[in-house]
Amino acid sequence: MDTKPLTVDGFLYTVPTAGTRPGTAQFELISSPTDDPADDTVFSCTTAESRIAYALLTEIQPGDLLHVSGTLAQPGATGEAAQLTVDALEVLAAAPARALREMVLDRYGDYVVVFDADTDAVPVFTAQGQWVGLADNPDTITALIDIHERVNGGDA
Repeated sequence: MDTKPLTVDGFLYTVPTAGTRPGTAQFELISSPTDDPADDTVFSCTTAESRIAYALLTEIQPGDLLHVSGTLAQPGATGEAAQLTVDALEVLAAAPARALREMVLDRYGDYVVVFDADTDAVPVFTAQGQWVGLADNPDTITALIDIHERVNGGDA
């Protein structure tokens, strides 16, 4: 398989997913050398760098402008996609704030939760904006808040 080093700027196309091994992630990046969508190139990317995978899975959003470096492996057969293995990643610009069309904010005392129609997971924050954690589903929100209060000594 033919490989070569590659550095590219592009927008995160979809929500990254966890890879097949712990500490890995998969994502797609759109690079556009011009403003014409016909010139767009979609790179299928993976990373085995745990700090990059963590950032992709917890901090980076679709639409963020990224600068990535790694190794591009040309496809072995016609019709297969080229694979970019990312070794370095930098966020050049964050995507505009996501529209709250299908999201609902709710209060649990001194805590704020975000319900999103696209996922069962529920982000939980203190009213001051401190990250508490991600509840697997709405039924586990109170357990997450209870743990946070025990660890941090009471109210948010």
